[in-house]
Amino acid sequence: MVDLLPGAQPFSRTGGAVGVLLCHGFTGSPQSLRSWAEYLADQGLTVSVPLFPGHGTSWQDMARTSSADWYAAAEAALAELRAQCQEVFVMGLSLGGCLALRLAECHGADVSGLVLVNPSLAPDTKLFLLAPVLKYLVRSLRGVGSDIKKPGAAELSYDRVPVRAAASLPDIWQQTSRDLARITQPVLVYRSSVDHVVGPASMKVLEAGLAPALLTVRTCSDSYHVATMDNDAQAIFTGSLQFVRDQCRDEVWFTGGTVPETT
Repeated sequence: MVDLLPGAQPFSRTGGAVGVLLCHGFTGSPQSLRSWAEYLADQGLTVSVPLFPGHGTSWQDMARTSSADWYAAAEAALAELRAQCQEVFVMGLSLGGCLALRLAECHGADVSGLVLVNPSLAPDTKLFLLAPVLKYLVRSLRGVGSDIKKPGAAELSYDRVPVRAAASLPDIWQQTSRDLARITQPVLVYRSSVDHVVGPASMKVLEAGLAPALLTVRTCSDSYHVATMDNDAQAIFTGSLQFVRDQCRDEVWFTGGTVPETT
């Protein structure tokens, strides 16, 4: 068994009847979502942040995995939460946002709503455009993690991108983009004004595919890509909690656990 990097371990805490699944990004780990997860758990929600295959260990380990493996792990985590909770919301950062959308497309009523932070749905950089060819030429390229404006904050992510794993991203992007019209749940998106990892193409795909009435977009004006660890993190935390509260049925919201505070 490959040893986990310190801080990369998955997170879970049992609370009330409302569950939240949080999905981390490509080459990242639950560490980028840990503060968000703890905030929601402290408010009485049942929270799960799985570690996706090949992440949190080494880029060489990740090179043996693909987007199909990451989605399967997210799907299994959703099933576990559904077995515990009456309602489940799915949230995600970057590629985790794409996985969240795919879960909503494939599992319908099992997902009550989505909160996405700088979701990745398209090949915004040359790296991802060329990955299907580059995988035959090079094993890895410079990493894309820890794009954070806040001084002193650092994401636990690989300093190298395994090209073979990156070459599998178009599969999940295309599947998700193709089926966006199947989504009927409300979607709240936090989008950074400056993002050095995910460009405008992904938001264009999302806006073109979703029914306008379902989509709410809020700007993170003081954060880069990993906004869950950046200057706008608290606004994301409180906003996501209020979103869950607004969408959840009262009889479920107050079942078990503590009564959450939304202020």
